[in-house]
Amino acid sequence: MRRIRWNAPLAVSLAGFGLIVVLGIVAPLLLEDEATALSGAARADVSAGHLLGTDVLGRDVMARTLVATRLTLEMTLAATAIAAVAGILLGTGVWVSGRRVRELGLRLIDVMISYPALILALVIATVLGTGPVASVLAIGLGGAPAFARLTANMAASVAQRDFVTQARLMGVPPYRVLVRHLLPNISGPLLVLLSVAFANVLVALSGLSFLGVGVQAPEYDWGALLNSGLQSLYTNPAEAIGPGVAITVTGVLVGFIGDGLATALDPRGGRTRAAAVRPTAVAPPSHRAPADALVTVDGLAVVLPDGTRLVDDVSFHVMPGEIVGLVGESGSGKSLTAMSVARLLPEGLSAHAARLTLDDLDLAAPEADAERLATEIGIVFQDPSSSFNPALRMRGQLTETLRVHQGVSGAEAGRRAVEALEQVRIKEPAQVMKQYPHELSGGMRQRAMIAAALLPGPRLIIADEPTTALDVTVQAEVLDVLKDVNHRRATSVLLISHDIGVVGTVCHRVVVMYAGRVVEELAAADLRAGRARHPYTRALLAASPRLRDTGSGERAPLATIPGRPPAPADRPSGCAFADRCPVALDAVCATERPRLIDDVACHAVRQEAQVG
Repeated sequence: MRRIRWNAPLAVSLAGFGLIVVLGIVAPLLLEDEATALSGAARADVSAGHLLGTDVLGRDVMARTLVATRLTLEMTLAATAIAAVAGILLGTGVWVSGRRVRELGLRLIDVMISYPALILALVIATVLGTGPVASVLAIGLGGAPAFARLTANMAASVAQRDFVTQARLMGVPPYRVLVRHLLPNISGPLLVLLSVAFANVLVALSGLSFLGVGVQAPEYDWGALLNSGLQSLYTNPAEAIGPGVAITVTGVLVGFIGDGLATALDPRGGRTRAAAVRPTAVAPPSHRAPADALVTVDGLAVVLPDGTRLVDDVSFHVMPGEIVGLVGESGSGKSLTAMSVARLLPEGLSAHAARLTLDDLDLAAPEADAERLATEIGIVFQDPSSSFNPALRMRGQLTETLRVHQGVSGAEAGRRAVEALEQVRIKEPAQVMKQYPHELSGGMRQRAMIAAALLPGPRLIIADEPTTALDVTVQAEVLDVLKDVNHRRATSVLLISHDIGVVGTVCHRVVVMYAGRVVEELAAADLRAGRARHPYTRALLAASPRLRDTGSGERAPLATIPGRPPAPADRPSGCAFADRCPVALDAVCATERPRLIDDVACHAVRQEAQVG
């Protein structure tokens, strides 16, 4: 379970609910006699002696409301525990059982959930009779199916992961799989679900007592008091207000506990909002992009809420009709840089730049033209299996941008979508338009994603590692489609990849990134010819698989790069690659950050040029 980040709603609601629990413990000890004492002042109005008046037998309503807190909370806790334990065991148990048991269990949950919980509880209460025990069992068992359904849905995603499969192959008993692997990975959402269920159970139990099938005299809970107060609602409304307010306040507080837990367990929560507005220093303009550049990125920084720079002072440009590749190891900041251009950074991250533009559109402005963003920038995401909504047919998803942002009719949008699918080499495009995403292969989904990106006629396509999830032959087909689109439409492409061989083949220019910074920019022809200058770029080339051998019949060993890139928070003040660099200069590399001069950021290269 994630570490809880405390927040004001969670702290206040827990304090308020804690006070109600204390009242439930103390009130019966101090006010029991006053709550049961009879007097001749039946249905008395509100007074200093009776803050909520008296009931039909002259008993103090305020005292009875406070004393009823204990029984109400005990019943609610017990019913919630029954619903939670039964539901969680059923919902998770089906995923550690055999296939037949699992199918039977899931169908049983489906049947049980089809009946409303309160109706099911009333049926159980009718069978078991009246009283606190019967009410608790009725509401607890009636609420179990909802717990089972939600728990089964959460457990399904965990049960199909590799570490659970491996545990089963190793012969780990089902109860151990349940305790060690399933429950810990869904405990956070279950806590939120428990708080919400507590509020629902409180209302349901009070409802049973209000209807007369719950707690019976001489015992009483808030629901029974509310039933009694209803009889004098017009003469002494305070008698009903007391228990009504108690039910409402307790339910609201527990609901806020659930909301607070959801925020506290959210990895994007905490102090994100407060920290996000912290001013970030932006480097002055330094990148001299051509005046006719389509995309200009100058001094880009992508910052965490705590001020850590994931991308630090990145500058480059993309010309009209040009394919520019961003290449580097995983975690080098390639995708964050590209998503900054598309204004699609994950929540909690912020982008700052001296200049970030698409032609005359300021992409760093607080508010950018949404219509221009949707039509002038096309995105091809990394995973084709999650690129489309699985519940919708391809036609609606491919034509949405045309219909919403360009006002194109449905028939015309469909015609253009068929043409786009043909251009990306999809056979029988009219049939594909009628299909769901899962009916297409991975390569077809990725090409359909390219078609969707092309439909609005974008000036720039951002392809975020579009071939990572595909096999080698399909990778080649997708890259050919991107090159063909660039050639036929003169559409600029920003291609993100960790494969330096791919960018060298497809792109016109290559920008090499390391640890969130640009270390070299060079023409793809120079990259293919091995004329890279930065030690990191040369190391990437040396680590690329080759078919050539050494001339002696043995294939040359594949080079490796020792060490790992530094974490963004631990990025050194000098060159980030110094610890892994074979030509690092002890005098400057560890302490002085190299600047991008003549398209390379390296002290050793600059010194070599000066000596030469």
